[in-house]
Amino acid sequence: MSLAVVCYVLTALAAVVVVLTRLRMRGGQGAGRFHVGRRLLDVHTFFGVLAVVVWTVFLIAPEDSTAGSSSVGIVGLGMFWVVTIAGLLILVRWLPSHGKHASEGRQDTWSEGPGLSVLAHVGMLVGVVVFTFAYLTSAV
Repeated sequence: MSLAVVCYVLTALAAVVVVLTRLRMRGGQGAGRFHVGRRLLDVHTFFGVLAVVVWTVFLIAPEDSTAGSSSVGIVGLGMFWVVTIAGLLILVRWLPSHGKHASEGRQDTWSEGPGLSVLAHVGMLVGVVVFTFAYLTSAV
């Protein structure tokens, strides 16, 4: 399987991560120990949607067009790095808290614990590293 095909598949999975994170965290109902601010979720969603669109346009556009230029690829990668950092910050809600006033972690109907969030956001980090490698090696 070529690196370009891997990038196409990972782009589709990145779109799923962005959408599911938004659905899972809407209304502050996400599981975890800490409340994640709405702005962080908005940053994750806004840059996630833009990153998927810009990166997809870069991937499918011909190289000699403006949409297929290296600057469009760099912008898409930059947006994906913002999404990745925001997603990893969202994982902070699962950090254990200590003390007599600490609250226990809340569960939701999506999973038992942080497994789904860790899989999604660490997977996003791996995907963005693959995107960056593919871009730097001119595989895409």
